[in-house]
Amino acid sequence: MSETVKQGHPKGLWVLFGTEMWERFNFYGMRALLALFMVNSLKYLEADSSIFYGGFLALCYLTPMLGGFVADRFLGNRNCILIGGLLMGLGQLFLFFSASIFDGNLEFAKTMMWLGLFVIIFGNGFFKPNISSMVGSLYPKQEKSKLDTAFTIFYMGINLGAFLGQFICPIVGDVKVDGVQDPFAFKWGFLAASIAMFIGTFVFFVLKNKYVVTPEGRPIGGLPKYNTAEDFEEGETQTANFKGNSMGIAVALFIGLFFIFRYLLVGEFGITNFEMGKLVKGLIYPFIYSAGVALAYLIMTSAENKVERQRIWVIYIVSFFIIFFWAAFEQAGSSLTFIASNQTDRNFFGWDMPASMVQIFNGLFVVIMAVPFSMLWDKLRAKGKEPVSPLKQAFGLFLIAISYFIIAHNVKDLGNSGLLAIHWLILLYLIQTAGELCLSPIGLSLVGKLAPKRFASLLYGVFFIANAAGYALAGTLGAIMPATGDKFEKASKLGVNLQDVLDKKITLSAEQAALLTKEQIGIENPIFAGFEIHNLYEFFMVFVVLCGVAGLILALISPKLKKMMHGIN
Repeated sequence: MSETVKQGHPKGLWVLFGTEMWERFNFYGMRALLALFMVNSLKYLEADSSIFYGGFLALCYLTPMLGGFVADRFLGNRNCILIGGLLMGLGQLFLFFSASIFDGNLEFAKTMMWLGLFVIIFGNGFFKPNISSMVGSLYPKQEKSKLDTAFTIFYMGINLGAFLGQFICPIVGDVKVDGVQDPFAFKWGFLAASIAMFIGTFVFFVLKNKYVVTPEGRPIGGLPKYNTAEDFEEGETQTANFKGNSMGIAVALFIGLFFIFRYLLVGEFGITNFEMGKLVKGLIYPFIYSAGVALAYLIMTSAENKVERQRIWVIYIVSFFIIFFWAAFEQAGSSLTFIASNQTDRNFFGWDMPASMVQIFNGLFVVIMAVPFSMLWDKLRAKGKEPVSPLKQAFGLFLIAISYFIIAHNVKDLGNSGLLAIHWLILLYLIQTAGELCLSPIGLSLVGKLAPKRFASLLYGVFFIANAAGYALAGTLGAIMPATGDKFEKASKLGVNLQDVLDKKITLSAEQAALLTKEQIGIENPIFAGFEIHNLYEFFMVFVVLCGVAGLILALISPKLKKMMHGIN
């Protein structure tokens, strides 16, 4: 194989770019509508829908562990991508059906929604780690330095799809009639998402054999049994072998941690409460947290030498810190959407923008900023001044802390009836996008550069488990959002001063309490880490503290992580 570094990027990158673009259209278009659909059509409480939303996203990033394992051992990347794409398109059709029948049979509609989300979760698990792994496989060893740039371009595809999905799906699905949410329109958004997924799967099926190949023309991501020595680093074991006692310890670790996390989250080991919100928080969240730790232990026991072990440790350490980033970032689909819907002046140059569309600015800003960020890393690399990957990710954490600090101070004096100007949410998404570009594509690239080939898809699974843990935490944190202005207005129309209720100045009658509950109005302030959250300012400051402290610690340990990477930047 020639050691010459070719200019530009292989055409296969653009095939994967296009496939991922349509998949993200599907996923983010649905995500924009999901929480509003749960509240307005299926009549779930906002706090519960935040828990469900976090649990759904978390499982979407947990199942890549399974998809990565199946691809590495049995089906290969290509087949898993096709299976995943078809499943996600089918899942969106179930959501379309749910949104079509809720007014006639609410309970069956809820069942169809859960079935649709279940199918999407597994489809995403087959799709996501395998397409990311194939990006890394397009580049021979002497061109691995291009991966940060390649993943930034790939990330632009992700967010171009997100932009299109978050524009088209809300246009057809998030509709208000005379200022009131139309609960019957969501189905069209889900149908658009389904069509996009089937288009993306077809594009990949048609073009994969021609373009998704090595420089020598061999297929990338085919059946594992056809792998050759050229697919692995020199001297690297080609198959991951886990010892029986290590697997036994990993299983025991998973079981023990599951019950510990369950007790910490819901205060019990067994199951006495079958309310859906408690089940999601007490079963799915502990499963994700304990699975991440157990899998990390299992992979580490199969590391063959000190260099390999330390590089894997870097992946784990960075993965832990990005949990806090995603916990803050993924408020976009839950608490920030509710705030956009209920306490924001969404007048955008004379147009009342749908609440679910406000998060579109994230995808738009990524499309605009991805290439400049890619050029920035290339320029700094040429000058020998490029920050090490963990330090880039620390910058991402600092930026998201700054975004919430700004928004916190702009909601501080709103009171119970003031409206947040939409430009502050746009600024928040601008700053968070810059943080995202410092963190997410760099993390994908870091796994591609540090992971042994035999663990590649599985370690991408570990990386996505960190995302899953972040999304689970996002659901928990989104559920502590205090009452927004619409709740005070609704309560006032019912003859109740909600602020006095929350301040415990008055006691509600049983009839009043039942009436407020029916109107989806909470009668107590949420609690986080023993502290009562009284208003939106305190709510947003939670994210400032979490991400600011995490960013500071990661920046301080970056020099140590650089040494552990053994020459990889």
